[in-house]
Amino acid sequence: MELNSLYKTTNKKKKRLGQGHGSGRVKTSGRGTKGQNARSSRPLSFEGGALTLIKRLPFRRGKGRNKVFKNKPLIVNVKALALLKKDSIVDLDALVKSHIIDEKDARMYGVKVLGDGDLAVSLIVKVPVSKGAKKKIEKAGGRVEHDSIKNT
Repeated sequence: MELNSLYKTTNKKKKRLGQGHGSGRVKTSGRGTKGQNARSSRPLSFEGGALTLIKRLPFRRGKGRNKVFKNKPLIVNVKALALLKKDSIVDLDALVKSHIIDEKDARMYGVKVLGDGDLAVSLIVKVPVSKGAKKKIEKAGGRVEHDSIKNT
């Protein structure tokens, strides 16, 4: 028999507190004597009598508190519109059909065309566009029938 073939004896059994005289943990069940920790449990949020974290945080009042809930439109760049056929109409349905955007997201958030990339195909665009995208679409011989979204 060698040392590396011996059974492990380091596994300790779980303490069973409050189980009577035979357990070896009788009167105070391993909690020591008196004081806050010897008594019933405290709430998880308790911080020793100090002001709780939730009360120390500032109130979320005022103008910017709902920024999390504001949704920005999906961004489609001009270079993605180059995949479409000449003189085609660009609207939500056309973008979904050509697999440029997801239909569910497009209906929920809307779409905006931005001016990144080049465009050589003339298109009729019926979704919101940026100023740069509008210039590139018109330079390629297309036209925009929808103005840009305010502040987006």
